[in-house]
Amino acid sequence: MQNINVCLSCDDNYSKYAGVVIASITANANNDDFINFYIFDGKISSENKEKILELKKTNNCNIKFVEIDETKFEIYQQLTTHTYITIPTYFRLKIAELLPDINKVIYLDCDVVVENSLVELFNTNLENNIIAGVLDARVHHKRKWRKKKYINAGMILFDLDKIRKENIEDQFLEYTKSNLHSIQTGDQDIINFVLKDRIKIVDGLWNVQVSSFASRSNFTNKPNIIHYISNDKPWIFGSCTHFKEKYFKYLQLTPWALNESEKEYWYKKNKTASSKNFWKKRAYCIVHPKYWYAFFKKFAKI
Repeated sequence: MQNINVCLSCDDNYSKYAGVVIASITANANNDDFINFYIFDGKISSENKEKILELKKTNNCNIKFVEIDETKFEIYQQLTTHTYITIPTYFRLKIAELLPDINKVIYLDCDVVVENSLVELFNTNLENNIIAGVLDARVHHKRKWRKKKYINAGMILFDLDKIRKENIEDQFLEYTKSNLHSIQTGDQDIINFVLKDRIKIVDGLWNVQVSSFASRSNFTNKPNIIHYISNDKPWIFGSCTHFKEKYFKYLQLTPWALNESEKEYWYKKNKTASSKNFWKKRAYCIVHPKYWYAFFKKFAKI
């Protein structure tokens, strides 16, 4: 039996999406994988907790909710960063304190789905590094970022023993205090700039960041983890994000599964709305070389 520790963090609004992440992981786990899920509880309702716990009934996993004292995160609420970043995002900055008996864990955002067993990722040899992750999409697509060793925080493998031993969480706090008005991407900046020399880069398949057909960090057709990075999430009606059908596939394995009338709305009407939005908002992308590169990677399998 291979134990794999996975951590998620959400408030009540994102509890359904956390359920989709859990369903995708257990659906693709190996027979001998046992997943220990730790959910940082940002005031999740009792009703939604019960729904999440239902996912234990038919899967080889355990689910534990971790209570949070949000007063410990007041400094992070002062950050002048993206408005869509909520306080549960910052809970990972105290992940070693919140999971005192765990030595290693995969942290995942709730806007991902997992398409493969996590055992290979979990068993990554970190060597002298403290975390492992995948390069952020900007490193691939923006010239001024290309020399940066900067990961996307949607998936991070944490060595919690090293974090505790080296007081890394205190360093996160001190860095935040000193850079309160210059931090641009919340906890992602904090983690990258504090641990800049102690980050192991893993294969991009472990965090394929997507926002549209052409805008992806990796043009593979077989990602291990899909991360919906833009505001155009798959659960938004008329979304143009790529791989959104994967979200609905795993949604159907949760207590939030769509009924027949909802399927009509989200499968047929949503598909039509997505096509209209694409031609309305992104029609000119087809003249961009990146679009045709993505096209040939998908259909010609080059």
